[in-house]
Amino acid sequence: MNTKTKATLAVLVSFQIVLARLASLRISIGGIEGIRLGFGAFPSIFAGIAYGPLAGAVVGALGDIIGFFINPMGAYMPHFTLTAALTGAIPGFVVKALGGPSKINLSRLLVAVAAGQIVSSVLLVPLFLRQLFGLPLAATLPAKIVGEAVNIPLYALLFDALRKRFPSLHIAGNR
Repeated sequence: MNTKTKATLAVLVSFQIVLARLASLRISIGGIEGIRLGFGAFPSIFAGIAYGPLAGAVVGALGDIIGFFINPMGAYMPHFTLTAALTGAIPGFVVKALGGPSKINLSRLLVAVAAGQIVSSVLLVPLFLRQLFGLPLAATLPAKIVGEAVNIPLYALLFDALRKRFPSLHIAGNR
């Protein structure tokens, strides 16, 4: 990994922290963050698709860990660091499975983003909130489903627009 890539990933970590911790609507349920609405997952998804699953996982995990220390809500739970890492890694794996960066298009982006968001945000986060804090799935799952029904196409469209608008960026499909 070259210096430019490392610097780009560091910037993506900082974007994730700002978008997830400071520029998101955080809804508390029983004193615990039950729902977070915003674009905080996009930097790790971007990293996973553009630089590979490991880069996406690293951006997601570091963004979650550093973000916790900057702006915590409740105790640190590594479960959510895992989901943040998967949020970035899964789309990268899916893009590779669908033919790699040279075959990327909007429909494949939708599939890749949806796979990551369904596993991490729709399934794992509500499950962990239930296991760790006793929050009922009925309180968290519907909001996650509605939120991701909006976020998934927005993330895919945003990635596609960035890929087309900035061909000089190191983005999958532009190499």
